[in-house]
Amino acid sequence: MLTALTIQHFVLIDSLNLTFDRGLGVFTGETGAGKSILLDALSLVLGARSETRFIQHGSDQAVVSATFSLPKSHPVFRLLKDQGLEADEDLILRRTLSKDGKTKAFICDQPVSIGLLKSVGDLLVEIHAQFASHALLNPATHLATLDRYGKLEKQAAEVADAWHKYQKALAESNEFEQNLNTQLSEEDLLRADLEALDKLNPKEDEEETLTKRRAALMNAEHIVENIQTACALLGDDEQGILRLIGRTENQLFNANKTTEGRFDNELKSLAEAGNILSDLSSDLEHALNDLGDTSELPMIDDRLFALRDMARKYRISIAELPAFREEVRQKLSLTEHGTQKLADLKQRAEELRQAYYVLAKGLSNARHKAAIELNKAVMAELPTLKLEKAIFETAVTDVSLDQGSATGLNEVVFMVAFNKGSPMNPIHKCASGGELSRFMLALKVNLTEDNNRTLIFDEIDTGISGATAAAVGERLARLAEKHQTLVITHSPQVAGFGKHHYLVQKADVDDKTLTSVLQLDKAGRLEEIARLVSGATVTEKSRAVAKELLKV
Repeated sequence: MLTALTIQHFVLIDSLNLTFDRGLGVFTGETGAGKSILLDALSLVLGARSETRFIQHGSDQAVVSATFSLPKSHPVFRLLKDQGLEADEDLILRRTLSKDGKTKAFICDQPVSIGLLKSVGDLLVEIHAQFASHALLNPATHLATLDRYGKLEKQAAEVADAWHKYQKALAESNEFEQNLNTQLSEEDLLRADLEALDKLNPKEDEEETLTKRRAALMNAEHIVENIQTACALLGDDEQGILRLIGRTENQLFNANKTTEGRFDNELKSLAEAGNILSDLSSDLEHALNDLGDTSELPMIDDRLFALRDMARKYRISIAELPAFREEVRQKLSLTEHGTQKLADLKQRAEELRQAYYVLAKGLSNARHKAAIELNKAVMAELPTLKLEKAIFETAVTDVSLDQGSATGLNEVVFMVAFNKGSPMNPIHKCASGGELSRFMLALKVNLTEDNNRTLIFDEIDTGISGATAAAVGERLARLAEKHQTLVITHSPQVAGFGKHHYLVQKADVDDKTLTSVLQLDKAGRLEEIARLVSGATVTEKSRAVAKELLKV
């Protein structure tokens, strides 16, 4: 609900603060007093196009702000949250316009884009003016509007849910089929890959294990080479130490025999040395056995080379080979069992498609019935609104199952013909004006909408008077029971139905012509409606008519 409107330096308005309440608010005033200026100012703060002509002569900028009191469930808060903005239940919109043409927008003092301001404004206010009409003129809203009228929202939600389930299953089936076709085309290659990988049989962490073992064996190999050389030097080969000791011992034995024991001690020492070196050679042979067999080193090198070659082929690391092998195995499994799974997925999608069709067909039938009722209800309103020659029709077009969507199997457009014999046209293609505004009023009073928009009708009474104007006023008052409704009017009959009355006046102040707005009390309302009845001169007779209209 709009609760306040503040306007500064806007065309003929110097400074203006208006407050609003629930119910029907009417604006009256002489032609040219500035009623359209109020509408322009409100449109500006709701995101309409700006023009520098809006700035009051002699001022640097115009400023308009509007305050709305809204329930937390209002969709505008979801929109703001999606944009990363937080707002209280009292939502304040502000727009500034400078002489250089630059304009700035704010929501609760947070700078926003004009596009976001307009999106917010569309959720807050619906204006039906002589040259602009919104919401119901947009064909995109007609289907949902019909569903609300027919109380079909629950059915529509079930259809949307069924559609999304079908689409999800269809997407899953299509994706699986695409993958399966790819696998089938690569089946021979996959089998060759799996055969090579199975033959290689890569293990988890195998590269690290082999690398550590290879390093250990490389060190052991050097040690073995050294000991083997030492053993060879000690051995019984021609140049081995033990062989040389034996020859030395023979020579010394012969010398000792000739000298009758002269070299006994030396022979004894040489024998002891031979025994020691013989034991050392034996110990080294045992050490060679303890160090292990290093003959597996070439096999390790071959294994590492094979692993690296395979990893390089598939452009992955050795560590990824086991997982890649399993991936290839699964792909082959998909090709082997995929045909049946694809058939199951397609069957599931078809079942959901048929379930959607049953629900959508039921909703379609209900929409056709609701359209007939809406046509009757709107047509019943038209004669008293001086639209007795007009025809209204809710055109519900069925589409095929293949053309279905989350909204069902229908397209809905409100059609209008203002005169008998005239062709029916979509309502958004009809010329705007008083007739169309009254037509929209006939629609509005028959629709139950929980959108918390403020409705504004600009000169809806154009070209009517008397009983027709009274009918318009009565319907506006009825509409205001559900929505805050504001109307700019020249009709005393329409004004008489107002709960709040605002008088727009223009006067010369300090060599400037300024527009002001006065909220009238009971006495003020009586005088203003009497003026609307009689014109410039208020008479007792016009006051009497005003009292009758105000029921006082």
